[in-house]
Amino acid sequence: MSTRTSILAWLLLTGLVGGFGAFRLTSPDQTLYLPDQTSHGHHQIEMACASCHTPFGGVKDDACTNCHGEQRTAADSHPASKFNDPRNAGNLEKIDARRCVTCHVEHWPEGTHREGHTMPVDFCVTCHADVGTERPSHAGMSFTTCSDAGCHNYHDNRALWEDYLKKHLGEPVVLASAKVLPRGVAMVAKGPKSLAASNQDAPRTVAFSAALVSEWEESAHARVGINCSGCHSGTQGEWVNKPMLTICAGCHTEQNKGFGLGKHGMRVAAGLGPMSPGLARLPMRAEAKELEVGCESCHGGHSVNARKAAVDSCLGCHDDEHSRSYQRSPHFKLWEAEINRTASPGTGVSCATCHMPREKSSSSAAVVVQHNQNDNLRPSEKMVRNVCTSCHGVGFSLDAVADPELVRHNFAGRPKKHVASVDMVEKRAAQGKR
Repeated sequence: MSTRTSILAWLLLTGLVGGFGAFRLTSPDQTLYLPDQTSHGHHQIEMACASCHTPFGGVKDDACTNCHGEQRTAADSHPASKFNDPRNAGNLEKIDARRCVTCHVEHWPEGTHREGHTMPVDFCVTCHADVGTERPSHAGMSFTTCSDAGCHNYHDNRALWEDYLKKHLGEPVVLASAKVLPRGVAMVAKGPKSLAASNQDAPRTVAFSAALVSEWEESAHARVGINCSGCHSGTQGEWVNKPMLTICAGCHTEQNKGFGLGKHGMRVAAGLGPMSPGLARLPMRAEAKELEVGCESCHGGHSVNARKAAVDSCLGCHDDEHSRSYQRSPHFKLWEAEINRTASPGTGVSCATCHMPREKSSSSAAVVVQHNQNDNLRPSEKMVRNVCTSCHGVGFSLDAVADPELVRHNFAGRPKKHVASVDMVEKRAAQGKR
């Protein structure tokens, strides 16, 4: 083969490979470029490479903090400021703890921690090699057990702060006042008064049933003056049969923000199509696998039944052991009592009670429902402060979330695991130490 022919062949091959690569980069299917399996937290957005990767720049911290920054700044036990302190310069030579990717490297299945994220098992020893000497209670413990349930969390350690545990020593299993915060109004009034069926303003050309209007009339939307056109009008005033998610977000700003940060809505937030149960790694019901997850998946378009959203919608998709066990649990009995009005409001425990908890709004004093349904799942102790301790003592709560078998059976029974952290604090308190 002549030199000229070789060059032409090389150019042709380069052009074909480059063209194919460019085509693949514009394709919604980026599987070809995945170096390995993604973690549980990111597998839904693995086709949106740019969510994490900067072309020719790797993964920058901004890509992590855009999603996880608010959770870290709330109560980070290891903020960047700690490592910017010149006194810690020696430790930074061993491990640059200022950068997220130092510990969390994606596409590393063998390094995926049981909590669902990637992390080296021995990173604590770099800075805390002398902990056994500093705290005799830790002597002989393996550094691979630091993040065991009930011990230490690198970022959010609030449920295990020593002062917090000390304050709650000796609490009973069930508190005297066991109830969650009352749910507030999810939107502000749009009109001067509530609306009735006779006030509905759908065009005459639109076909709808009396049952549909009746559902709307009984809804929170009608009570705060939101008419049909409030949701069904397009940008030019045209009628839209199926409103987009952005219509809901126009009024439910905080709920939409949480939805986009959680596994239910993170695909939409990343510019991909909606989540469907068929894309999940957890077991899902076969009949639900093709559904698209959005506001109407749980709430319905007109009835906006919060009680349906709290249990029925969850069990309509989720088919793991924890979900299947719910209706055999003491929590479900409490929920049934509340919805049957034989128990006080706030005493029932639904799926949403724990996984979409009520909390004080970040912008007002109102109580809102957190729509990031995995906000308090990892680490598991996060659920203790904003959910479990509404009804239970701290010690019992920590033992319960530390028992994987009890979690699988949806807390039907007593924990067989015991978190020693509470005992350590109690011993130190008895010795008059901090």
